[in-house]
Amino acid sequence: MNPKTLPLTLALAATGVVFALPAQAIEDDRFTLRLGAMQVDAQSELRGSTVFAGQPFEFSEDFDFGGDEVVPRLEGQFRFSERNRLLFNYFGYDKDRRATLGQDLSFDNVTIPAGSFAKAKAKFELASVVYDYAVVETDTVSLGLQLGVEYAKLEGKLYAESGVNTYESRSSDDGYAPVVGARLTVAPNEHWRFVAQGQYLDASWGNFDDYEGDLSRANALVEYRFTPNVGVFVGYDWFKLDVDQRGSDGVLGLDQRFKGPMAGVTFAF
Repeated sequence: MNPKTLPLTLALAATGVVFALPAQAIEDDRFTLRLGAMQVDAQSELRGSTVFAGQPFEFSEDFDFGGDEVVPRLEGQFRFSERNRLLFNYFGYDKDRRATLGQDLSFDNVTIPAGSFAKAKAKFELASVVYDYAVVETDTVSLGLQLGVEYAKLEGKLYAESGVNTYESRSSDDGYAPVVGARLTVAPNEHWRFVAQGQYLDASWGNFDDYEGDLSRANALVEYRFTPNVGVFVGYDWFKLDVDQRGSDGVLGLDQRFKGPMAGVTFAF
């Protein structure tokens, strides 16, 4: 599914759910906090163009970051009226990996032989606060459209060595940008809740200096409330970061994808 079409998809899905579910009153939560962890499977592609050993060189290399990483995940919601909410969340990832080239890489008269090594590092932090207005609000279904601000810190490093030649490049920046999104919540009774969200950010909307690209996110969770105030949830989260940064020594690009299951506890007041 294209993340850019997710808000429309959620809206169409909610329309069908509104007419399909029976009306059952549930308690309104003024404040909801979900604390948990995500088991992240990271897939990375570093690409760039620069001068290597006196010759122009372009590269594109996939990196496996060596297994899943468990990272903290935090999200919350403050509902200050029937249709109006503030949502916030935080996600962070930091890992590096060393890889050995399995075959020669050649460009014009430059060859990096098999057996040369490269080290890659990916660091990504994301925090957002969005205003959510429910265009559909019933006893069992809520569909919200979102507009807010997102903070992102992006960092990518690559170091490669071949004989006496070395290549090192670093791309790092942080900034703010507007973000748009949509949310669908279904609560058929007082115990169960199903929540799906999608958000999109374009780096050109904010102050990310020399970065060009976008960031997309989609997630869904199922929650069970033991009491009106305490519950547990499981779900799945997905991010895609695709950016390029131009510098005096060339262009460094990062296509970074994070995906994996998540679980945690819910507190509502």
